[in-house]
Amino acid sequence: MFKKFVVSTALFIGLTSSSLLLAFDGESALKNTAVNSEFNALRTKLGGVIGSITSIKASPMVGLVEIIADHGVFYSSLDGNFLIDGKLYDIAARSDLTEETLMQIRVDGVNSFEKDMIVFPAKNEKHVINVFTDITCGYCRKMHEQIDDYNDKGITVRYLAYPRYGIKDQMGQYSKGFKDLRSIWCNEDPKAALTKAKMGSNVAQRICDKPIEDEFNFGRKIGVTGTPAIIFDNGFMLPGYKDPESLLEIIEKIKATG
Repeated sequence: MFKKFVVSTALFIGLTSSSLLLAFDGESALKNTAVNSEFNALRTKLGGVIGSITSIKASPMVGLVEIIADHGVFYSSLDGNFLIDGKLYDIAARSDLTEETLMQIRVDGVNSFEKDMIVFPAKNEKHVINVFTDITCGYCRKMHEQIDDYNDKGITVRYLAYPRYGIKDQMGQYSKGFKDLRSIWCNEDPKAALTKAKMGSNVAQRICDKPIEDEFNFGRKIGVTGTPAIIFDNGFMLPGYKDPESLLEIIEKIKATG
């Protein structure tokens, strides 16, 4: 995949006019009024393609701008005629620049939902993880069965809702998965309701104003494609289930390496 990306990028550079590459030179271009005007035009031109755009800025690669939108992180030529949906790597630094951007987006997004999570706190808290979950997911159920073990290891688990079959069904109505998760989050005792649902109990229906759809959309934006998906406090995302001991080892390695 990496070779394919490099080749695609090389082709892109070849097709992009040299005048465009010379006109855009990192931070200096950001100070140019004409370039800022082009950014606004770019926002208008690509908004309908990649969703609402929240950020446009210079990328480390000459000739490309980094765009953060509803559907993720993209790269574009300044005129908007070329769009890349993929990874941008810094070869010399051996770093994944796209992942670095996504990590910051995850941290900011998770913080914005802090008051709307269902939290199972550790009594002797040493670590905090944020987990996108769904009650129909087998590994989500397995993980929750061990919630006391995670807590005993000092790991606080904070759940975000991710109805993995989507917000609406083919008829355009709210999906059962969405309504069940909304009902759990709206329950007078969300922790108990979530635990019962993951044990197979029927969900008592509730309706209230909870950001279930916003959490789902945020998950899609940062690369969540299934559940469970674990977000660490530095923004690193780990897809899939990990048993308590393995997860603790991963957390400690991440913190040890900074």
